[in-house]
Amino acid sequence: MIYLKDSYIKNFEQKIVLIEEDKIITQDSSFYAQSGGQPGDKGILEFNDQKFNVINTIKHELGIAHVVDTEISDLSGDIKGHIDWDHRYRLMKMHTTMHLLCAALPYYVTGGSIGIEKSRLDFDLGEETFEFEMLNKIINEFIQQSHSILYRWITNEELDQKPELVRTLSVKPPRTNDKIRLVKIGDIDLQPCGGTHVANTSEIGEFKFIKYESKGKMNKRVQFTLV
Repeated sequence: MIYLKDSYIKNFEQKIVLIEEDKIITQDSSFYAQSGGQPGDKGILEFNDQKFNVINTIKHELGIAHVVDTEISDLSGDIKGHIDWDHRYRLMKMHTTMHLLCAALPYYVTGGSIGIEKSRLDFDLGEETFEFEMLNKIINEFIQQSHSILYRWITNEELDQKPELVRTLSVKPPRTNDKIRLVKIGDIDLQPCGGTHVANTSEIGEFKFIKYESKGKMNKRVQFTLV
């Protein structure tokens, strides 16, 4: 998947492998397919003189399915795609910020959701307590420290030998061709992830803590936004 190699690739050209109802499926795509709490990408697909508005992107057994908002006649050949970059880039910032939250709160993650206006992450704090109002200071310091985001791939066996790398209890790490991608943020966070991220924490902007909610014994929810 193109976005796994480079989150900043905004356009692609691929051969259509299948038309299925309101979905145009290509084997590869720079559009992110909805998963792991991150929404699918939006944008435009171009086929000759036709344009299709992509309202979501999801995974398909044959590749990546671009969900469009109109009826599709049978198409064959190559198609071009252009990501709604404002939408994608905002989600990239949000997703990277969620990893910074994991660095600030070293507890298992029990759930999460990435949004344009606000995002949330749920933690299993057990009997621990934390002053959540401190998050503005902690996360904004991480952002201002300009940590680079790097990637490396490990095998399933390597991950099995280091189970402490997996922070999420609700979502299993995505495995691509029997390999798992690790996302490394400076020296403050390292964990498996198949989402899209910025290249440096300085791109995020300003973190703003919204509220903390207790959603049960194992679910302590943190909501935040980016200014």
